Amino acid sequence: MFKYLSSFFISLFAVCMIAAIAYLQGFTSFTFAWVLNFMLMMAVSSPMQMFKPVLKAKYFDVKVWENDGKVYKWVGVHAFRKLLVWVGWEKLHNAVNPVKKDLQALRQLEYNTRQSEFGHLVIFFIVLAFTVGVTFREGIAQSLWLISLNVLLNVYPILVQRYNRPRLQRAIQVWEKLPFNQQKTIR
Repeated sequence: MFKYLSSFFISLFAVCMIAAIAYLQGFTSFTFAWVLNFMLMMAVSSPMQMFKPVLKAKYFDVKVWENDGKVYKWVGVHAFRKLLVWVGWEKLHNAVNPVKKDLQALRQLEYNTRQSEFGHLVIFFIVLAFTVGVTFREGIAQSLWLISLNVLLNVYPILVQRYNRPRLQRAIQVWEKLPFNQQKTIR
């Protein structure tokens, strides 16, 4: 029961903050676009962490063209990853979720890519709906903050997860092939 109440109040807080900023700053401001994305991240990630959905849909399967990561490199995933390091996100994320060197940790990291991707996908479509509404009402120029932050805060994180997942799956496969006594000694 506590999980449901907690999720409800977190979502309610997010909606109230979004509504307040929309009222005070308008739908076309940078502040609104920023708050919309981060409040949605809070509202989506909280239930995801509490309920841990399975996320086994075909959508999450690695496609053949994704295995080498060339497409993701071409669209700038490495530059985005460097940006994450530069702003301190990687350090903060690794402090909260330290990487351990065992099979269970690799499986958890692989699952986390699905969870993160799903969350950003949900947020992407919600922000896209706001963007379409603002575009029809105010014009494309007035929705540039929504568009640019949606790409930066949702599209690129999705691409990073899609880039990382095949590598993690290959590491899991290699780890599973090791004899049991060697699995514990890898550093």
